[in-house]
Amino acid sequence: METEYEMDGAAATDRPGLFAALGSALNGPGGYYGSNLDALVDCLRGGFGPVPPFTLVWHDFPAADTTPGLPPGYAREVVRVLRGAGVTVRLS
Repeated sequence: METEYEMDGAAATDRPGLFAALGSALNGPGGYYGSNLDALVDCLRGGFGPVPPFTLVWHDFPAADTTPGLPPGYAREVVRVLRGAGVTVRLS
C-alpha cells in the first residue's frame, strides 16, 4: 500500500505558499519539497523526501486553482508534474 500524505491547500495562494504547503505535507512542518517546478522535479527523483509512488491528497485544491496569487493553471501544472512522476494525486 502506498504511503498517503495530506496537503492543506488553503495556504497555497502564491508560489511560496504552495511549495511550503507541499513541503510540510511531505516532509513535516517547515519541510522542503521544491520551490518551483524544476526543483519539484528534482525532489521527485529522490534525495529530498518521499519518492513516488505515493499518494497526495490535496485539500482545498479549488482555492489554489483560482487564486489570483498564482498564474492561471499553475496549480494544475503542479498536479501534472506530480502525476507524471508517479504520484497519485487526489483533489478535494
